[in-house]
Amino acid sequence: MDCQWLQQLHSVGLLRGSFRPTAAIAALRAYLRHRETLVQSAATHVQRMQKALVQMNLQLSTVISDITGVTGLRIVREIIAGQTDPRALARHRDARCRASEEDIMAALTGNYRPEHVFVLQQNLELFDAYQRQLAACDAAIEAHVSTLAAKAPIPAGPLPAPRTRKTPRDNEPRFDIRRPLHQLTGVDLTQIDAIGPYSALRLLAEIGPDMRRWPTEKHFTSWLTLAPHNKITGGRLLSSATLPSANRAAGILRMAAMSLGRTETALGAFYRRLAFRVGKAKAITATARKLAILVYRTLKDGLVYRDPGAAAYDAQHRQRVIRRLRQRAANLGLALVNRETGELLEGPVS
Repeated sequence: MDCQWLQQLHSVGLLRGSFRPTAAIAALRAYLRHRETLVQSAATHVQRMQKALVQMNLQLSTVISDITGVTGLRIVREIIAGQTDPRALARHRDARCRASEEDIMAALTGNYRPEHVFVLQQNLELFDAYQRQLAACDAAIEAHVSTLAAKAPIPAGPLPAPRTRKTPRDNEPRFDIRRPLHQLTGVDLTQIDAIGPYSALRLLAEIGPDMRRWPTEKHFTSWLTLAPHNKITGGRLLSSATLPSANRAAGILRMAAMSLGRTETALGAFYRRLAFRVGKAKAITATARKLAILVYRTLKDGLVYRDPGAAAYDAQHRQRVIRRLRQRAANLGLALVNRETGELLEGPVS
């Protein structure tokens, strides 16, 4: 049987055990995975609320970005309470809403059928219930993280200033995440571009703070399935595509890599260069691998990442291209000339 064969291989040291974090980190991982399930379930009921509004010909989602925001929830609760006058409903517009009262009033002109209002009410109640569950889950996560941080040794250095001062997103916890994570790991993962406090918390819950489980960064990226899987036969490379995987840590890094495309950072410039050359899918994987290496070096060696900027990366890449061109020209017995200055590009090519 397969299980007997695996047991025999493991007994003679031919099979390595799979990765599993410590009990405390596994508990944190269970909390955060449950939280993701609650967020997804709440999103399902938001979609059903939108469907009920559309069935009543109420195009509220076309004038406000989120029906679960301040303006949207005020209007939805008034509709459930029995208010059907578009002008009265539009008065619940928040001052920060970009849409005018006239636009909201036009979007709320429809047929308020009782069966669809009932469906709207049921899904709103379920959405509110999930919000209460999320609040309780966040309290449990905060207590667990604080307990882990209290048992960890005091960090060698102070907590760095935040890289950005953005407020947490709607689906992110509202408690302070950076400080206990810094006490737990001794480093600040949020200094790496595209990794915010909540992403750092989720990533740490999946991989743990101890990077000694992977001997090198190559082992780490291979475990994440972000490294090329080379198929070689007869000395010829058949394929180097990454393997399909459901690794949650890799998914977090891929989502972080996707957000780098419009940033003026070195990682953003790297992503844009690869996306132009090999496509966005491969660029996301390559950028996620770079993020994984930075996370590995930060947790293992205490790396303090400082972004050099997109301009510095472009200049460095230009120097590498020139060096390769000079090498090829030298092999052919030729030389490179700067067309703008007429200067002959000489010197060592290595």
